[in-house]
Amino acid sequence: MNDQKTKTATLKADNCFACSPDNPRGLRLEFQQSEDGAMIAEWIPGADLEGYRGIIHRGLVSTVLDEAMAKVVAASGCGALTAELRVRFREQVTSGPSVLIKGWIESRSRRMLRTEASLAAPDGKELAHAWATFLPMK
Repeated sequence: MNDQKTKTATLKADNCFACSPDNPRGLRLEFQQSEDGAMIAEWIPGADLEGYRGIIHRGLVSTVLDEAMAKVVAASGCGALTAELRVRFREQVTSGPSVLIKGWIESRSRRMLRTEASLAAPDGKELAHAWATFLPMK
């Protein structure tokens, strides 16, 4: 298998935990691109994703934020992988109510893309915010 085929196979997301409709244990997030180019999705986190009773596990909050940023990078036509991820948890994310996930590109250069994402309650209050650096695949 040549190098290009290996890279393409690595980026296939048929079984992606965050977004694949075919992963029976996954989150099955459905992202749409907004007019401003951001990627957005609604998520209703279930009780099966709790760490403490009533509170969604923060690793899963990080996962959905990373996914929003990965989706906007992919939508820009760039094959890239997360190199660094930082998350600030502002409020608890509780199971049950829907939340809005949004990811966007802050800046890009030849060597990297800097992205941000937010997770907001229905009233618009930000529950978590993330920053990530993506490195394009050569």
